[in-house]
Amino acid sequence: MTASAQTLTDPRPAFAAASATALATVAGVRPGLLDRPTPCTEYDLRALLGHLVSVFRRVAAVGRGEPPASVPQVTTDVPDDGWAAAARAAADEALAVWADDALLDRELVLPYGRHRGAVAMATYTGEVTTHTWDVAVTSGQTPAWDPDVLAVALAATHRMLPADGRGERIPFGAVVPVPADAPLVEQVVAWQGRDPRWTP
Repeated sequence: MTASAQTLTDPRPAFAAASATALATVAGVRPGLLDRPTPCTEYDLRALLGHLVSVFRRVAAVGRGEPPASVPQVTTDVPDDGWAAAARAAADEALAVWADDALLDRELVLPYGRHRGAVAMATYTGEVTTHTWDVAVTSGQTPAWDPDVLAVALAATHRMLPADGRGERIPFGAVVPVPADAPLVEQVVAWQGRDPRWTP
């Protein structure tokens, strides 16, 4: 099955694998690094971890039919040594909600419009992957990226995030040019406005 086909059918395995990579990366963050700046420029590493926890919580909320805005952009009630546990609990909640096959064809309310659940899940795979990369490069980690997950993430990111209109209307930085044969993870993050050469 091609990445595009998986994006439109059942991207939940890709999301689960992306979540596992994210959780391993969060677990590898040392507390002494939490004040570092990140490629997600509005957040330091502590706030970025709080945002990633909120992303997982929002995935669960959207699946339950709750407004996306019911989850704050950043989760702040977590001690510095509690991020791994908080991320795991939030990811487990999201995966449990999305175990319902009916969600894949249900029209859901997302921060960027109404879309089928399968499209939402693929798009969140891209978001989780990008923030995992943010955390990894900030904390000096090199995750074992799953090429199948990256293919789903890239297809969904291209589908949902246009290159034009970045800024106020579309809250992402401009696409960063990368070679056509760049590693898939670099293609994903570059389309979301990150410079793959970024260092803390």
